[in-house]
Amino acid sequence: MKPIKKLLIANRGEIALRIHRACHEMGISTVAVHSTADADAMHVRLADEAVCIGPPAATDSYLNIPNIIAAAEISGADAIHPGYGFLSENAKFAEIVEAHGLIFVGPKPEHIRTMGDKVEAKRTAGALGLPLVPGSDGAISDPAEAAVLAERIGYPVIIKAASGGGGRGMKVCNSPDQLETLMQQAGSEAKAAFGDATVYIEKYLGNPRHIEFQVFGDGNGAAIHLGERDCSLQRRHQKVLEEAPSPVITAEERARMGGVVAKAMADMGYRGAGTIEFLWEAGAFYFIEMNTRLQVEHPVTEMITGIDLVREQIRVAEGHPLSVTQDEVHFAGHAIECRINAEDPRTFAPSPGLVKQFHAPGGMHVRVDSGLYAGYKVPPYYDSMIAKLIVYGTTRERCIARLRRALEEFVIEGMKTTIPLHRDLIEDPEFAEGAYTIKWLEEWLARQEA
Repeated sequence: MKPIKKLLIANRGEIALRIHRACHEMGISTVAVHSTADADAMHVRLADEAVCIGPPAATDSYLNIPNIIAAAEISGADAIHPGYGFLSENAKFAEIVEAHGLIFVGPKPEHIRTMGDKVEAKRTAGALGLPLVPGSDGAISDPAEAAVLAERIGYPVIIKAASGGGGRGMKVCNSPDQLETLMQQAGSEAKAAFGDATVYIEKYLGNPRHIEFQVFGDGNGAAIHLGERDCSLQRRHQKVLEEAPSPVITAEERARMGGVVAKAMADMGYRGAGTIEFLWEAGAFYFIEMNTRLQVEHPVTEMITGIDLVREQIRVAEGHPLSVTQDEVHFAGHAIECRINAEDPRTFAPSPGLVKQFHAPGGMHVRVDSGLYAGYKVPPYYDSMIAKLIVYGTTRERCIARLRRALEEFVIEGMKTTIPLHRDLIEDPEFAEGAYTIKWLEEWLARQEA
């Protein structure tokens, strides 16, 4: 075991603060890296040391591997935590970190690489016993072969890019006469966005929910699951609100599928935090991908289990066994997270700017993860998420009531935010009933515009 004494946080914003707080509770000093645009950011102010790694553009700073490694060497850090986004799922970065004798707080590089390739991830998941959406065994380029496959699994089918995400390189095909053209379009989009034109084909599920399981492995064959999160409320494949547990998953389903994913991670020898994402429809789970990192929505899992996921990441990276066994994981109550973005709540146009007033809601079981403060200028160069509001209740109904109150208290002045969107969203009767799917939010937004 190798205790971490100084950890460099290769990220920014609320997740950098989240990691900093866990480190200080563990007696670990922190090094913040930042672009010139983030010189006044809260994660820079609170860290024990800070190193500027480049100009505002992420490619020149937060994605600049040589500068990050240099910052670690200059500061004497012995570990690097990548957070989420940026370099968190970059296998090459993980390899470089370890090649420099530093601890990478994350999975083994080979697992990041395997799960980062969606074709290989699907093949690996199938071999590990995870249920798959019917489709091609791997990449497919021959339209004739694709046509035979599509007829066998039944239209509609979806053509997906093997690399990347965010909805790019994805095309839904409803009939044979569209197939070849849509394959070409998906490949072209994928090539332009990710430098890889490889595509694969799956059965298109009409109206599923997005259910993901939080997993943890010690890298030596032990693994557990921490239950599911329902991330079905999405706009353009971007999550807006997440909750745990899912309103539609029973305790029996949770135990069964949780056992399947935990066994898969144990067999894989997985290390650290990961998320297995599924589409769920009519009681059936279908693997779609694995994220080999901490998720934005990890706080809802922390709320219902009482387990600090970042602390667990650091302990595993130091070589410790998991702090709990599966029998010691207990689920209690309900938690919801709202992503607060600096965007117009109707048009979703970005709205960066000066924070004139900031008041975070408080009270029992209310948590705000944010780097905002009055006088801070939100830069236009990065993701628009500026805060996460997470609330807990002993029941889903009490959780929603507390969320309603917290949203009423939340004040961010100086820019447009999505707080009004969340206030309206949670008043919808279908949301209150938990009767939504992955398509529901966009349909709801269309009704608001009508």
